[in-house]
Amino acid sequence: MLSALKTPRAAAFPAERRRHFRMKVVLLGRYMLPNRMEYPCQTIDISPGGVHLAAPAKARPGERVIAYLEHLGRIEGTCVRTTAEGFAMTITATSRKREKFTAQLTWLANREELGLPEDRRHERIVPRNPRSTLVMEDGTEHIVRVIDISLSGTAFSTDLDLPINTPVRVGTTPARIVRRFDGGYAAEFRFPLSADLLDENLEL
Repeated sequence: MLSALKTPRAAAFPAERRRHFRMKVVLLGRYMLPNRMEYPCQTIDISPGGVHLAAPAKARPGERVIAYLEHLGRIEGTCVRTTAEGFAMTITATSRKREKFTAQLTWLANREELGLPEDRRHERIVPRNPRSTLVMEDGTEHIVRVIDISLSGTAFSTDLDLPINTPVRVGTTPARIVRRFDGGYAAEFRFPLSADLLDENLEL
């Protein structure tokens, strides 16, 4: 579970949207509101000073929010406005962290634009029980072998012919096919898993 909200010691960067260039980088994550409830989210656009999240539960303007985004880790800030998709928030950071954050965002934006390979720094575990069921949109089921699992997705082996972007469920977890490799596929979860679930006993 995300750690509790704390009064920030770093300077909060204002919500002036034209101060920082916003990048169309899509990242999965989770966020926590002041009531300590956690929800899945996805970035719509992001800059070193703020982020627009697609989120099922909206923060209210002025509320503090903690989020954990894949590749970027923990961010903290204040909701500045609600939107049709979710809400926008500032990002609180020290100057040093902000510089690192900017470099990470630039790399991620370039990776998407240039079609660079997936970053494999995200922790992956090999499940103790690799057997799982792949459920298609029409309800048909196929047994697959899970190779590894991360917070944002899974790789599995199968002889099926699956087009990229095919929506599936791996076990009970909604996902979509994002990459094919020799003997199987990589699927991205619709919503990221909670970090406390990620161990070798996990069954999707």
